[in-house]
Amino acid sequence: MEFVYKKGTVEDIDLLTETRIEVLRAANGLSDDEDMSEVREQSYRYYQKALCDGTHIAYLVFEKNRFAGAGGVSFYQVMPTYHNPGGKKAYIMNMYTRPEYRRMGIAYKTLDLLVGEAKNAGITAISLEATDMGRPLYEKYGFIKMSAEMELPG
Repeated sequence: MEFVYKKGTVEDIDLLTETRIEVLRAANGLSDDEDMSEVREQSYRYYQKALCDGTHIAYLVFEKNRFAGAGGVSFYQVMPTYHNPGGKKAYIMNMYTRPEYRRMGIAYKTLDLLVGEAKNAGITAISLEATDMGRPLYEKYGFIKMSAEMELPG
């Protein structure tokens, strides 16, 4: 199979928003009956702003025209520290691969693209929250375990 990795744009907001809901349902074990209307609306607003101002980059993965997976990275600013004098940070989120496409390298490639985006922006403080299913991938990539999140040393 050949996969296409597309950087998300405002034209992709509907798909990005629905993918976010799919990720949250899977990560939290939520049924389709669970009301996600508020999260859907707020996610849509988030993408409208963040994709335009550059504080979020998303990748969508397709096999032909079929959605296979996604991932995103959010950029934010904190107070400067000794180890991060610029105070810039990146948070990997919304990593998801549809079940029929798992174990094909999609998540690793998506993660690599997102880490590359952060590093190209001069950010080395990169973290994420890992599910039990995702933890081996992130450890393989080089993230180290913290209490509830992981960080890739600069």
